[in-house]
Amino acid sequence: MADAAALGACPVPIGEAERVLIGHGSGGKLTSELLERMIFPALSNPALDARDDHALLSIGGARIAFTTDSYVISPIVFPGGDIGELAVNGTVNDLAVGGAWPIALSLSFILEEGLPLADLARVIESVRRASMRVGVPIVTGDTKVVERGSADRIFINTSGVGVVPAGLELGSAQIRPGDAILVSGTIADHGIAVMAHRTGLELGDLASDTAPLHALVAALLRACPDVHAMRDPTRGGLAATLVEIAARHRLGIEIEEAAIPIRDPVRGACELLGLDPLLVANEGKLVAFVPAASTDRALASMRAQPLGRHAACIGSVVARHPTIVELATPIGGRRILDLPYAEPLPRIC
Repeated sequence: MADAAALGACPVPIGEAERVLIGHGSGGKLTSELLERMIFPALSNPALDARDDHALLSIGGARIAFTTDSYVISPIVFPGGDIGELAVNGTVNDLAVGGAWPIALSLSFILEEGLPLADLARVIESVRRASMRVGVPIVTGDTKVVERGSADRIFINTSGVGVVPAGLELGSAQIRPGDAILVSGTIADHGIAVMAHRTGLELGDLASDTAPLHALVAALLRACPDVHAMRDPTRGGLAATLVEIAARHRLGIEIEEAAIPIRDPVRGACELLGLDPLLVANEGKLVAFVPAASTDRALASMRAQPLGRHAACIGSVVARHPTIVELATPIGGRRILDLPYAEPLPRIC
């Protein structure tokens, strides 16, 4: 009998699966179950158990943030960027949302036999430009080549280290009921730009939002040093970030759907493709949790930056209904925000 996953059947929970499914890497429920049942228990330690976008390490009196990520996006060139730029920006952002200033990156390639050297040269040049724009050098790396058909052109792994200022305490464990929830700009731009490109849709100005967030974060922290936490909502989108935080820290979250900034072409593409923009990946946006009294100051600081001009307050953290993310709709209804087992956009970052 043919394998059910190969026939496009709905993915099943990890407890019922005997093999890795594409959905295990989607940022949805299958990813969460894979992490919770297999990876986190086997490798548990204090730094990993914080489960933020980076690990915080104390070395010789200094606080160092360390992160790593892999990029398997298809296609490797997409509207608004390519896999090289994406890898640099994504790793910088995982450091930045922890308040760390990036100081060095690693870069490792897995190349498929037959990849045109011109394509590789483009990606390397894109990495160079992105790292220079941030001011963070590529200091080490690795290159491997696999047989034709054993990969899809090029995969990239990047790791990054950064320095966290003394006295700065950021992390999802700091989030408290009463906190306002801010987003730095329009959501779903990256995932929809890539998906529309794959499917040949032409719906206005669709482009990835890939960008480094370190300068935006620095401005926010100067204006609002009492920020409790920040995250960059990549795989699984804004929904994955909010649902994971609510569940892990037993917090309630209430969101106003009408307050979430979404560009009209993105909204239109989501409607055509049957996608929820809250579940779509972003690569140049952050979510911030700030004390309610600091909301206006935090928004003003973000809106003064090019990457934060569309920043908005979209909701708040509440003590009631712990672990539940509740979305208020524009027509006065309410629904529970949850994740699918597998995001419908594989290979998006």
